[in-house]
Amino acid sequence: MATSGPHRAESLRALAHPLRSRILAQLRVHGEATATSLATALGTHTGATSYHLRRLEAAGLVADTGHGTGRRRVWAAAQPPADANPEPLDEDEAAAALWLQRDYVQYFTERADQWITKQEQWPDTWQETCGLSDHPILVTTEQLTAFAAEIGEVMDRYRRVGAGTPGARRVAAYTCLLPVDPPRGSTAGRP
Repeated sequence: MATSGPHRAESLRALAHPLRSRILAQLRVHGEATATSLATALGTHTGATSYHLRRLEAAGLVADTGHGTGRRRVWAAAQPPADANPEPLDEDEAAAALWLQRDYVQYFTERADQWITKQEQWPDTWQETCGLSDHPILVTTEQLTAFAAEIGEVMDRYRRVGAGTPGARRVAAYTCLLPVDPPRGSTAGRP
């Protein structure tokens, strides 16, 4: 594997498996975990999570934190560097990318549904602040790019702001920028 990070296609191939995508999502949302704790959380067995963790590690998507003892490895989601000049995807890789996007939406739907079911267990401020909302904006292509970058900067700034603070809780913040109007020149109706 190259030191500059995994190739996008290699990552897509590694993630084009339901359990692998769930393992990575679990590590991203809940943090470090062992193969055993992942198996419990995902309703599978340790042999399966261990195997798929090794495949994700080979693609540079997860890493052994070194916090484990003996054979008990502790895993964390890795942040592979962005590929500055990604190569075009072939037909199989493009299909894997589409599958992964749809699987991610399904995972998000499950998480959102869990919040709806359990939100009343949380204090009022959390109930008022968490959950789904939409905010229509009118932007040019350049403004959309700047907006997305600014959202990323805000996320980065708040990533660990509550560390060491009693009462701090992890929050999964999802972004989904979707166009409302059809593309210019398209005769298609609105989605």
